[in-house]
Amino acid sequence: MLTTLRRLLAALLIVALTVPAPMPAEAAMLSTDAALSGLDRDRVADFLGRPDVRSLLQSYGVNPDDAKARVAALSNDEVARLAGEIDRAPAGGDALGTIVWVALVVFLVLLITDLLGLTKVFPFTKPIR
Repeated sequence: MLTTLRRLLAALLIVALTVPAPMPAEAAMLSTDAALSGLDRDRVADFLGRPDVRSLLQSYGVNPDDAKARVAALSNDEVARLAGEIDRAPAGGDALGTIVWVALVVFLVLLITDLLGLTKVFPFTKPIR
């Protein structure tokens, strides 16, 4: 009797888990303002309107008004990605990261020249010649 009950319960669980239950759906009209409210077009436009950004764009040979027109033509996903890049950009540049990369490149160049026998900078290397 117990095994019959277990089999019946297992069969009911299998049916309950495999048959999809209808999910309620909701639809409504969405205005353009509501659709664009989550985007950061204003923030990107404000960023492009800053005097330092305008002067930097002009130094690169880009007309700031053309840049604003290009941002207005971007898709919603592209604007959101651009706004995220603006948020993640360091304020003064990544000076520490640049210093670390330069030091790593110098170390690797010296290590390779040491291994090739062209220099003798590191005492822990043996030249291959």
